[in-house]
Amino acid sequence: MSLPPVLLVIDAQQGFREQEYWGLSANPAVYKNMSRLVELWRSKNWPVLVVKHNSTNPDSPLAPLSPGNQLEAFLSGPNAALIQKSVNSAFYGTPDLHQWLSERSYDSLVICGITTNHCCETTARMAGNLGYKVEFALDATTAFPASFGGIDYSGAEVMAMTAVNLDGEFAKVCETSELVEKYAWA
Repeated sequence: MSLPPVLLVIDAQQGFREQEYWGLSANPAVYKNMSRLVELWRSKNWPVLVVKHNSTNPDSPLAPLSPGNQLEAFLSGPNAALIQKSVNSAFYGTPDLHQWLSERSYDSLVICGITTNHCCETTARMAGNLGYKVEFALDATTAFPASFGGIDYSGAEVMAMTAVNLDGEFAKVCETSELVEKYAWA
């Protein structure tokens, strides 16, 4: 019997609601979609791993003493583990994600969280390189506007580029509704 995928909820913290700091979120449904996945996984007693970013920048809404460092309310309740990190990849946190998964023989992940192009994409790339089967719930992530080389990109464009970067190479990019349909009867 194969094990279910682990749901990895990355950086669903209150500080990402601070629009004046981050800019306009590209996906207003991100919290609803993450919550749907958490509810489904919990209803099946499947592992939900929560990742929390503790920024080393004292001015960040995600700094450890900031109110924005707190997890979103839908994450209260049973979780398999809380991984704390201060870098982009959940694989460089405490406890060690790769070790946690390996010790329990898990080989597949569903990734959701904030932000699409930073911690979620970095974690998905590393997971793919480490040999995990990864499903990336794009609409259960969000990104913010970005600029490079004098060109401004919307959060939606940033999310689309992450999908292009990941799909077929590091992960299968999908939507929350696909995952709910796929795993509701599993």
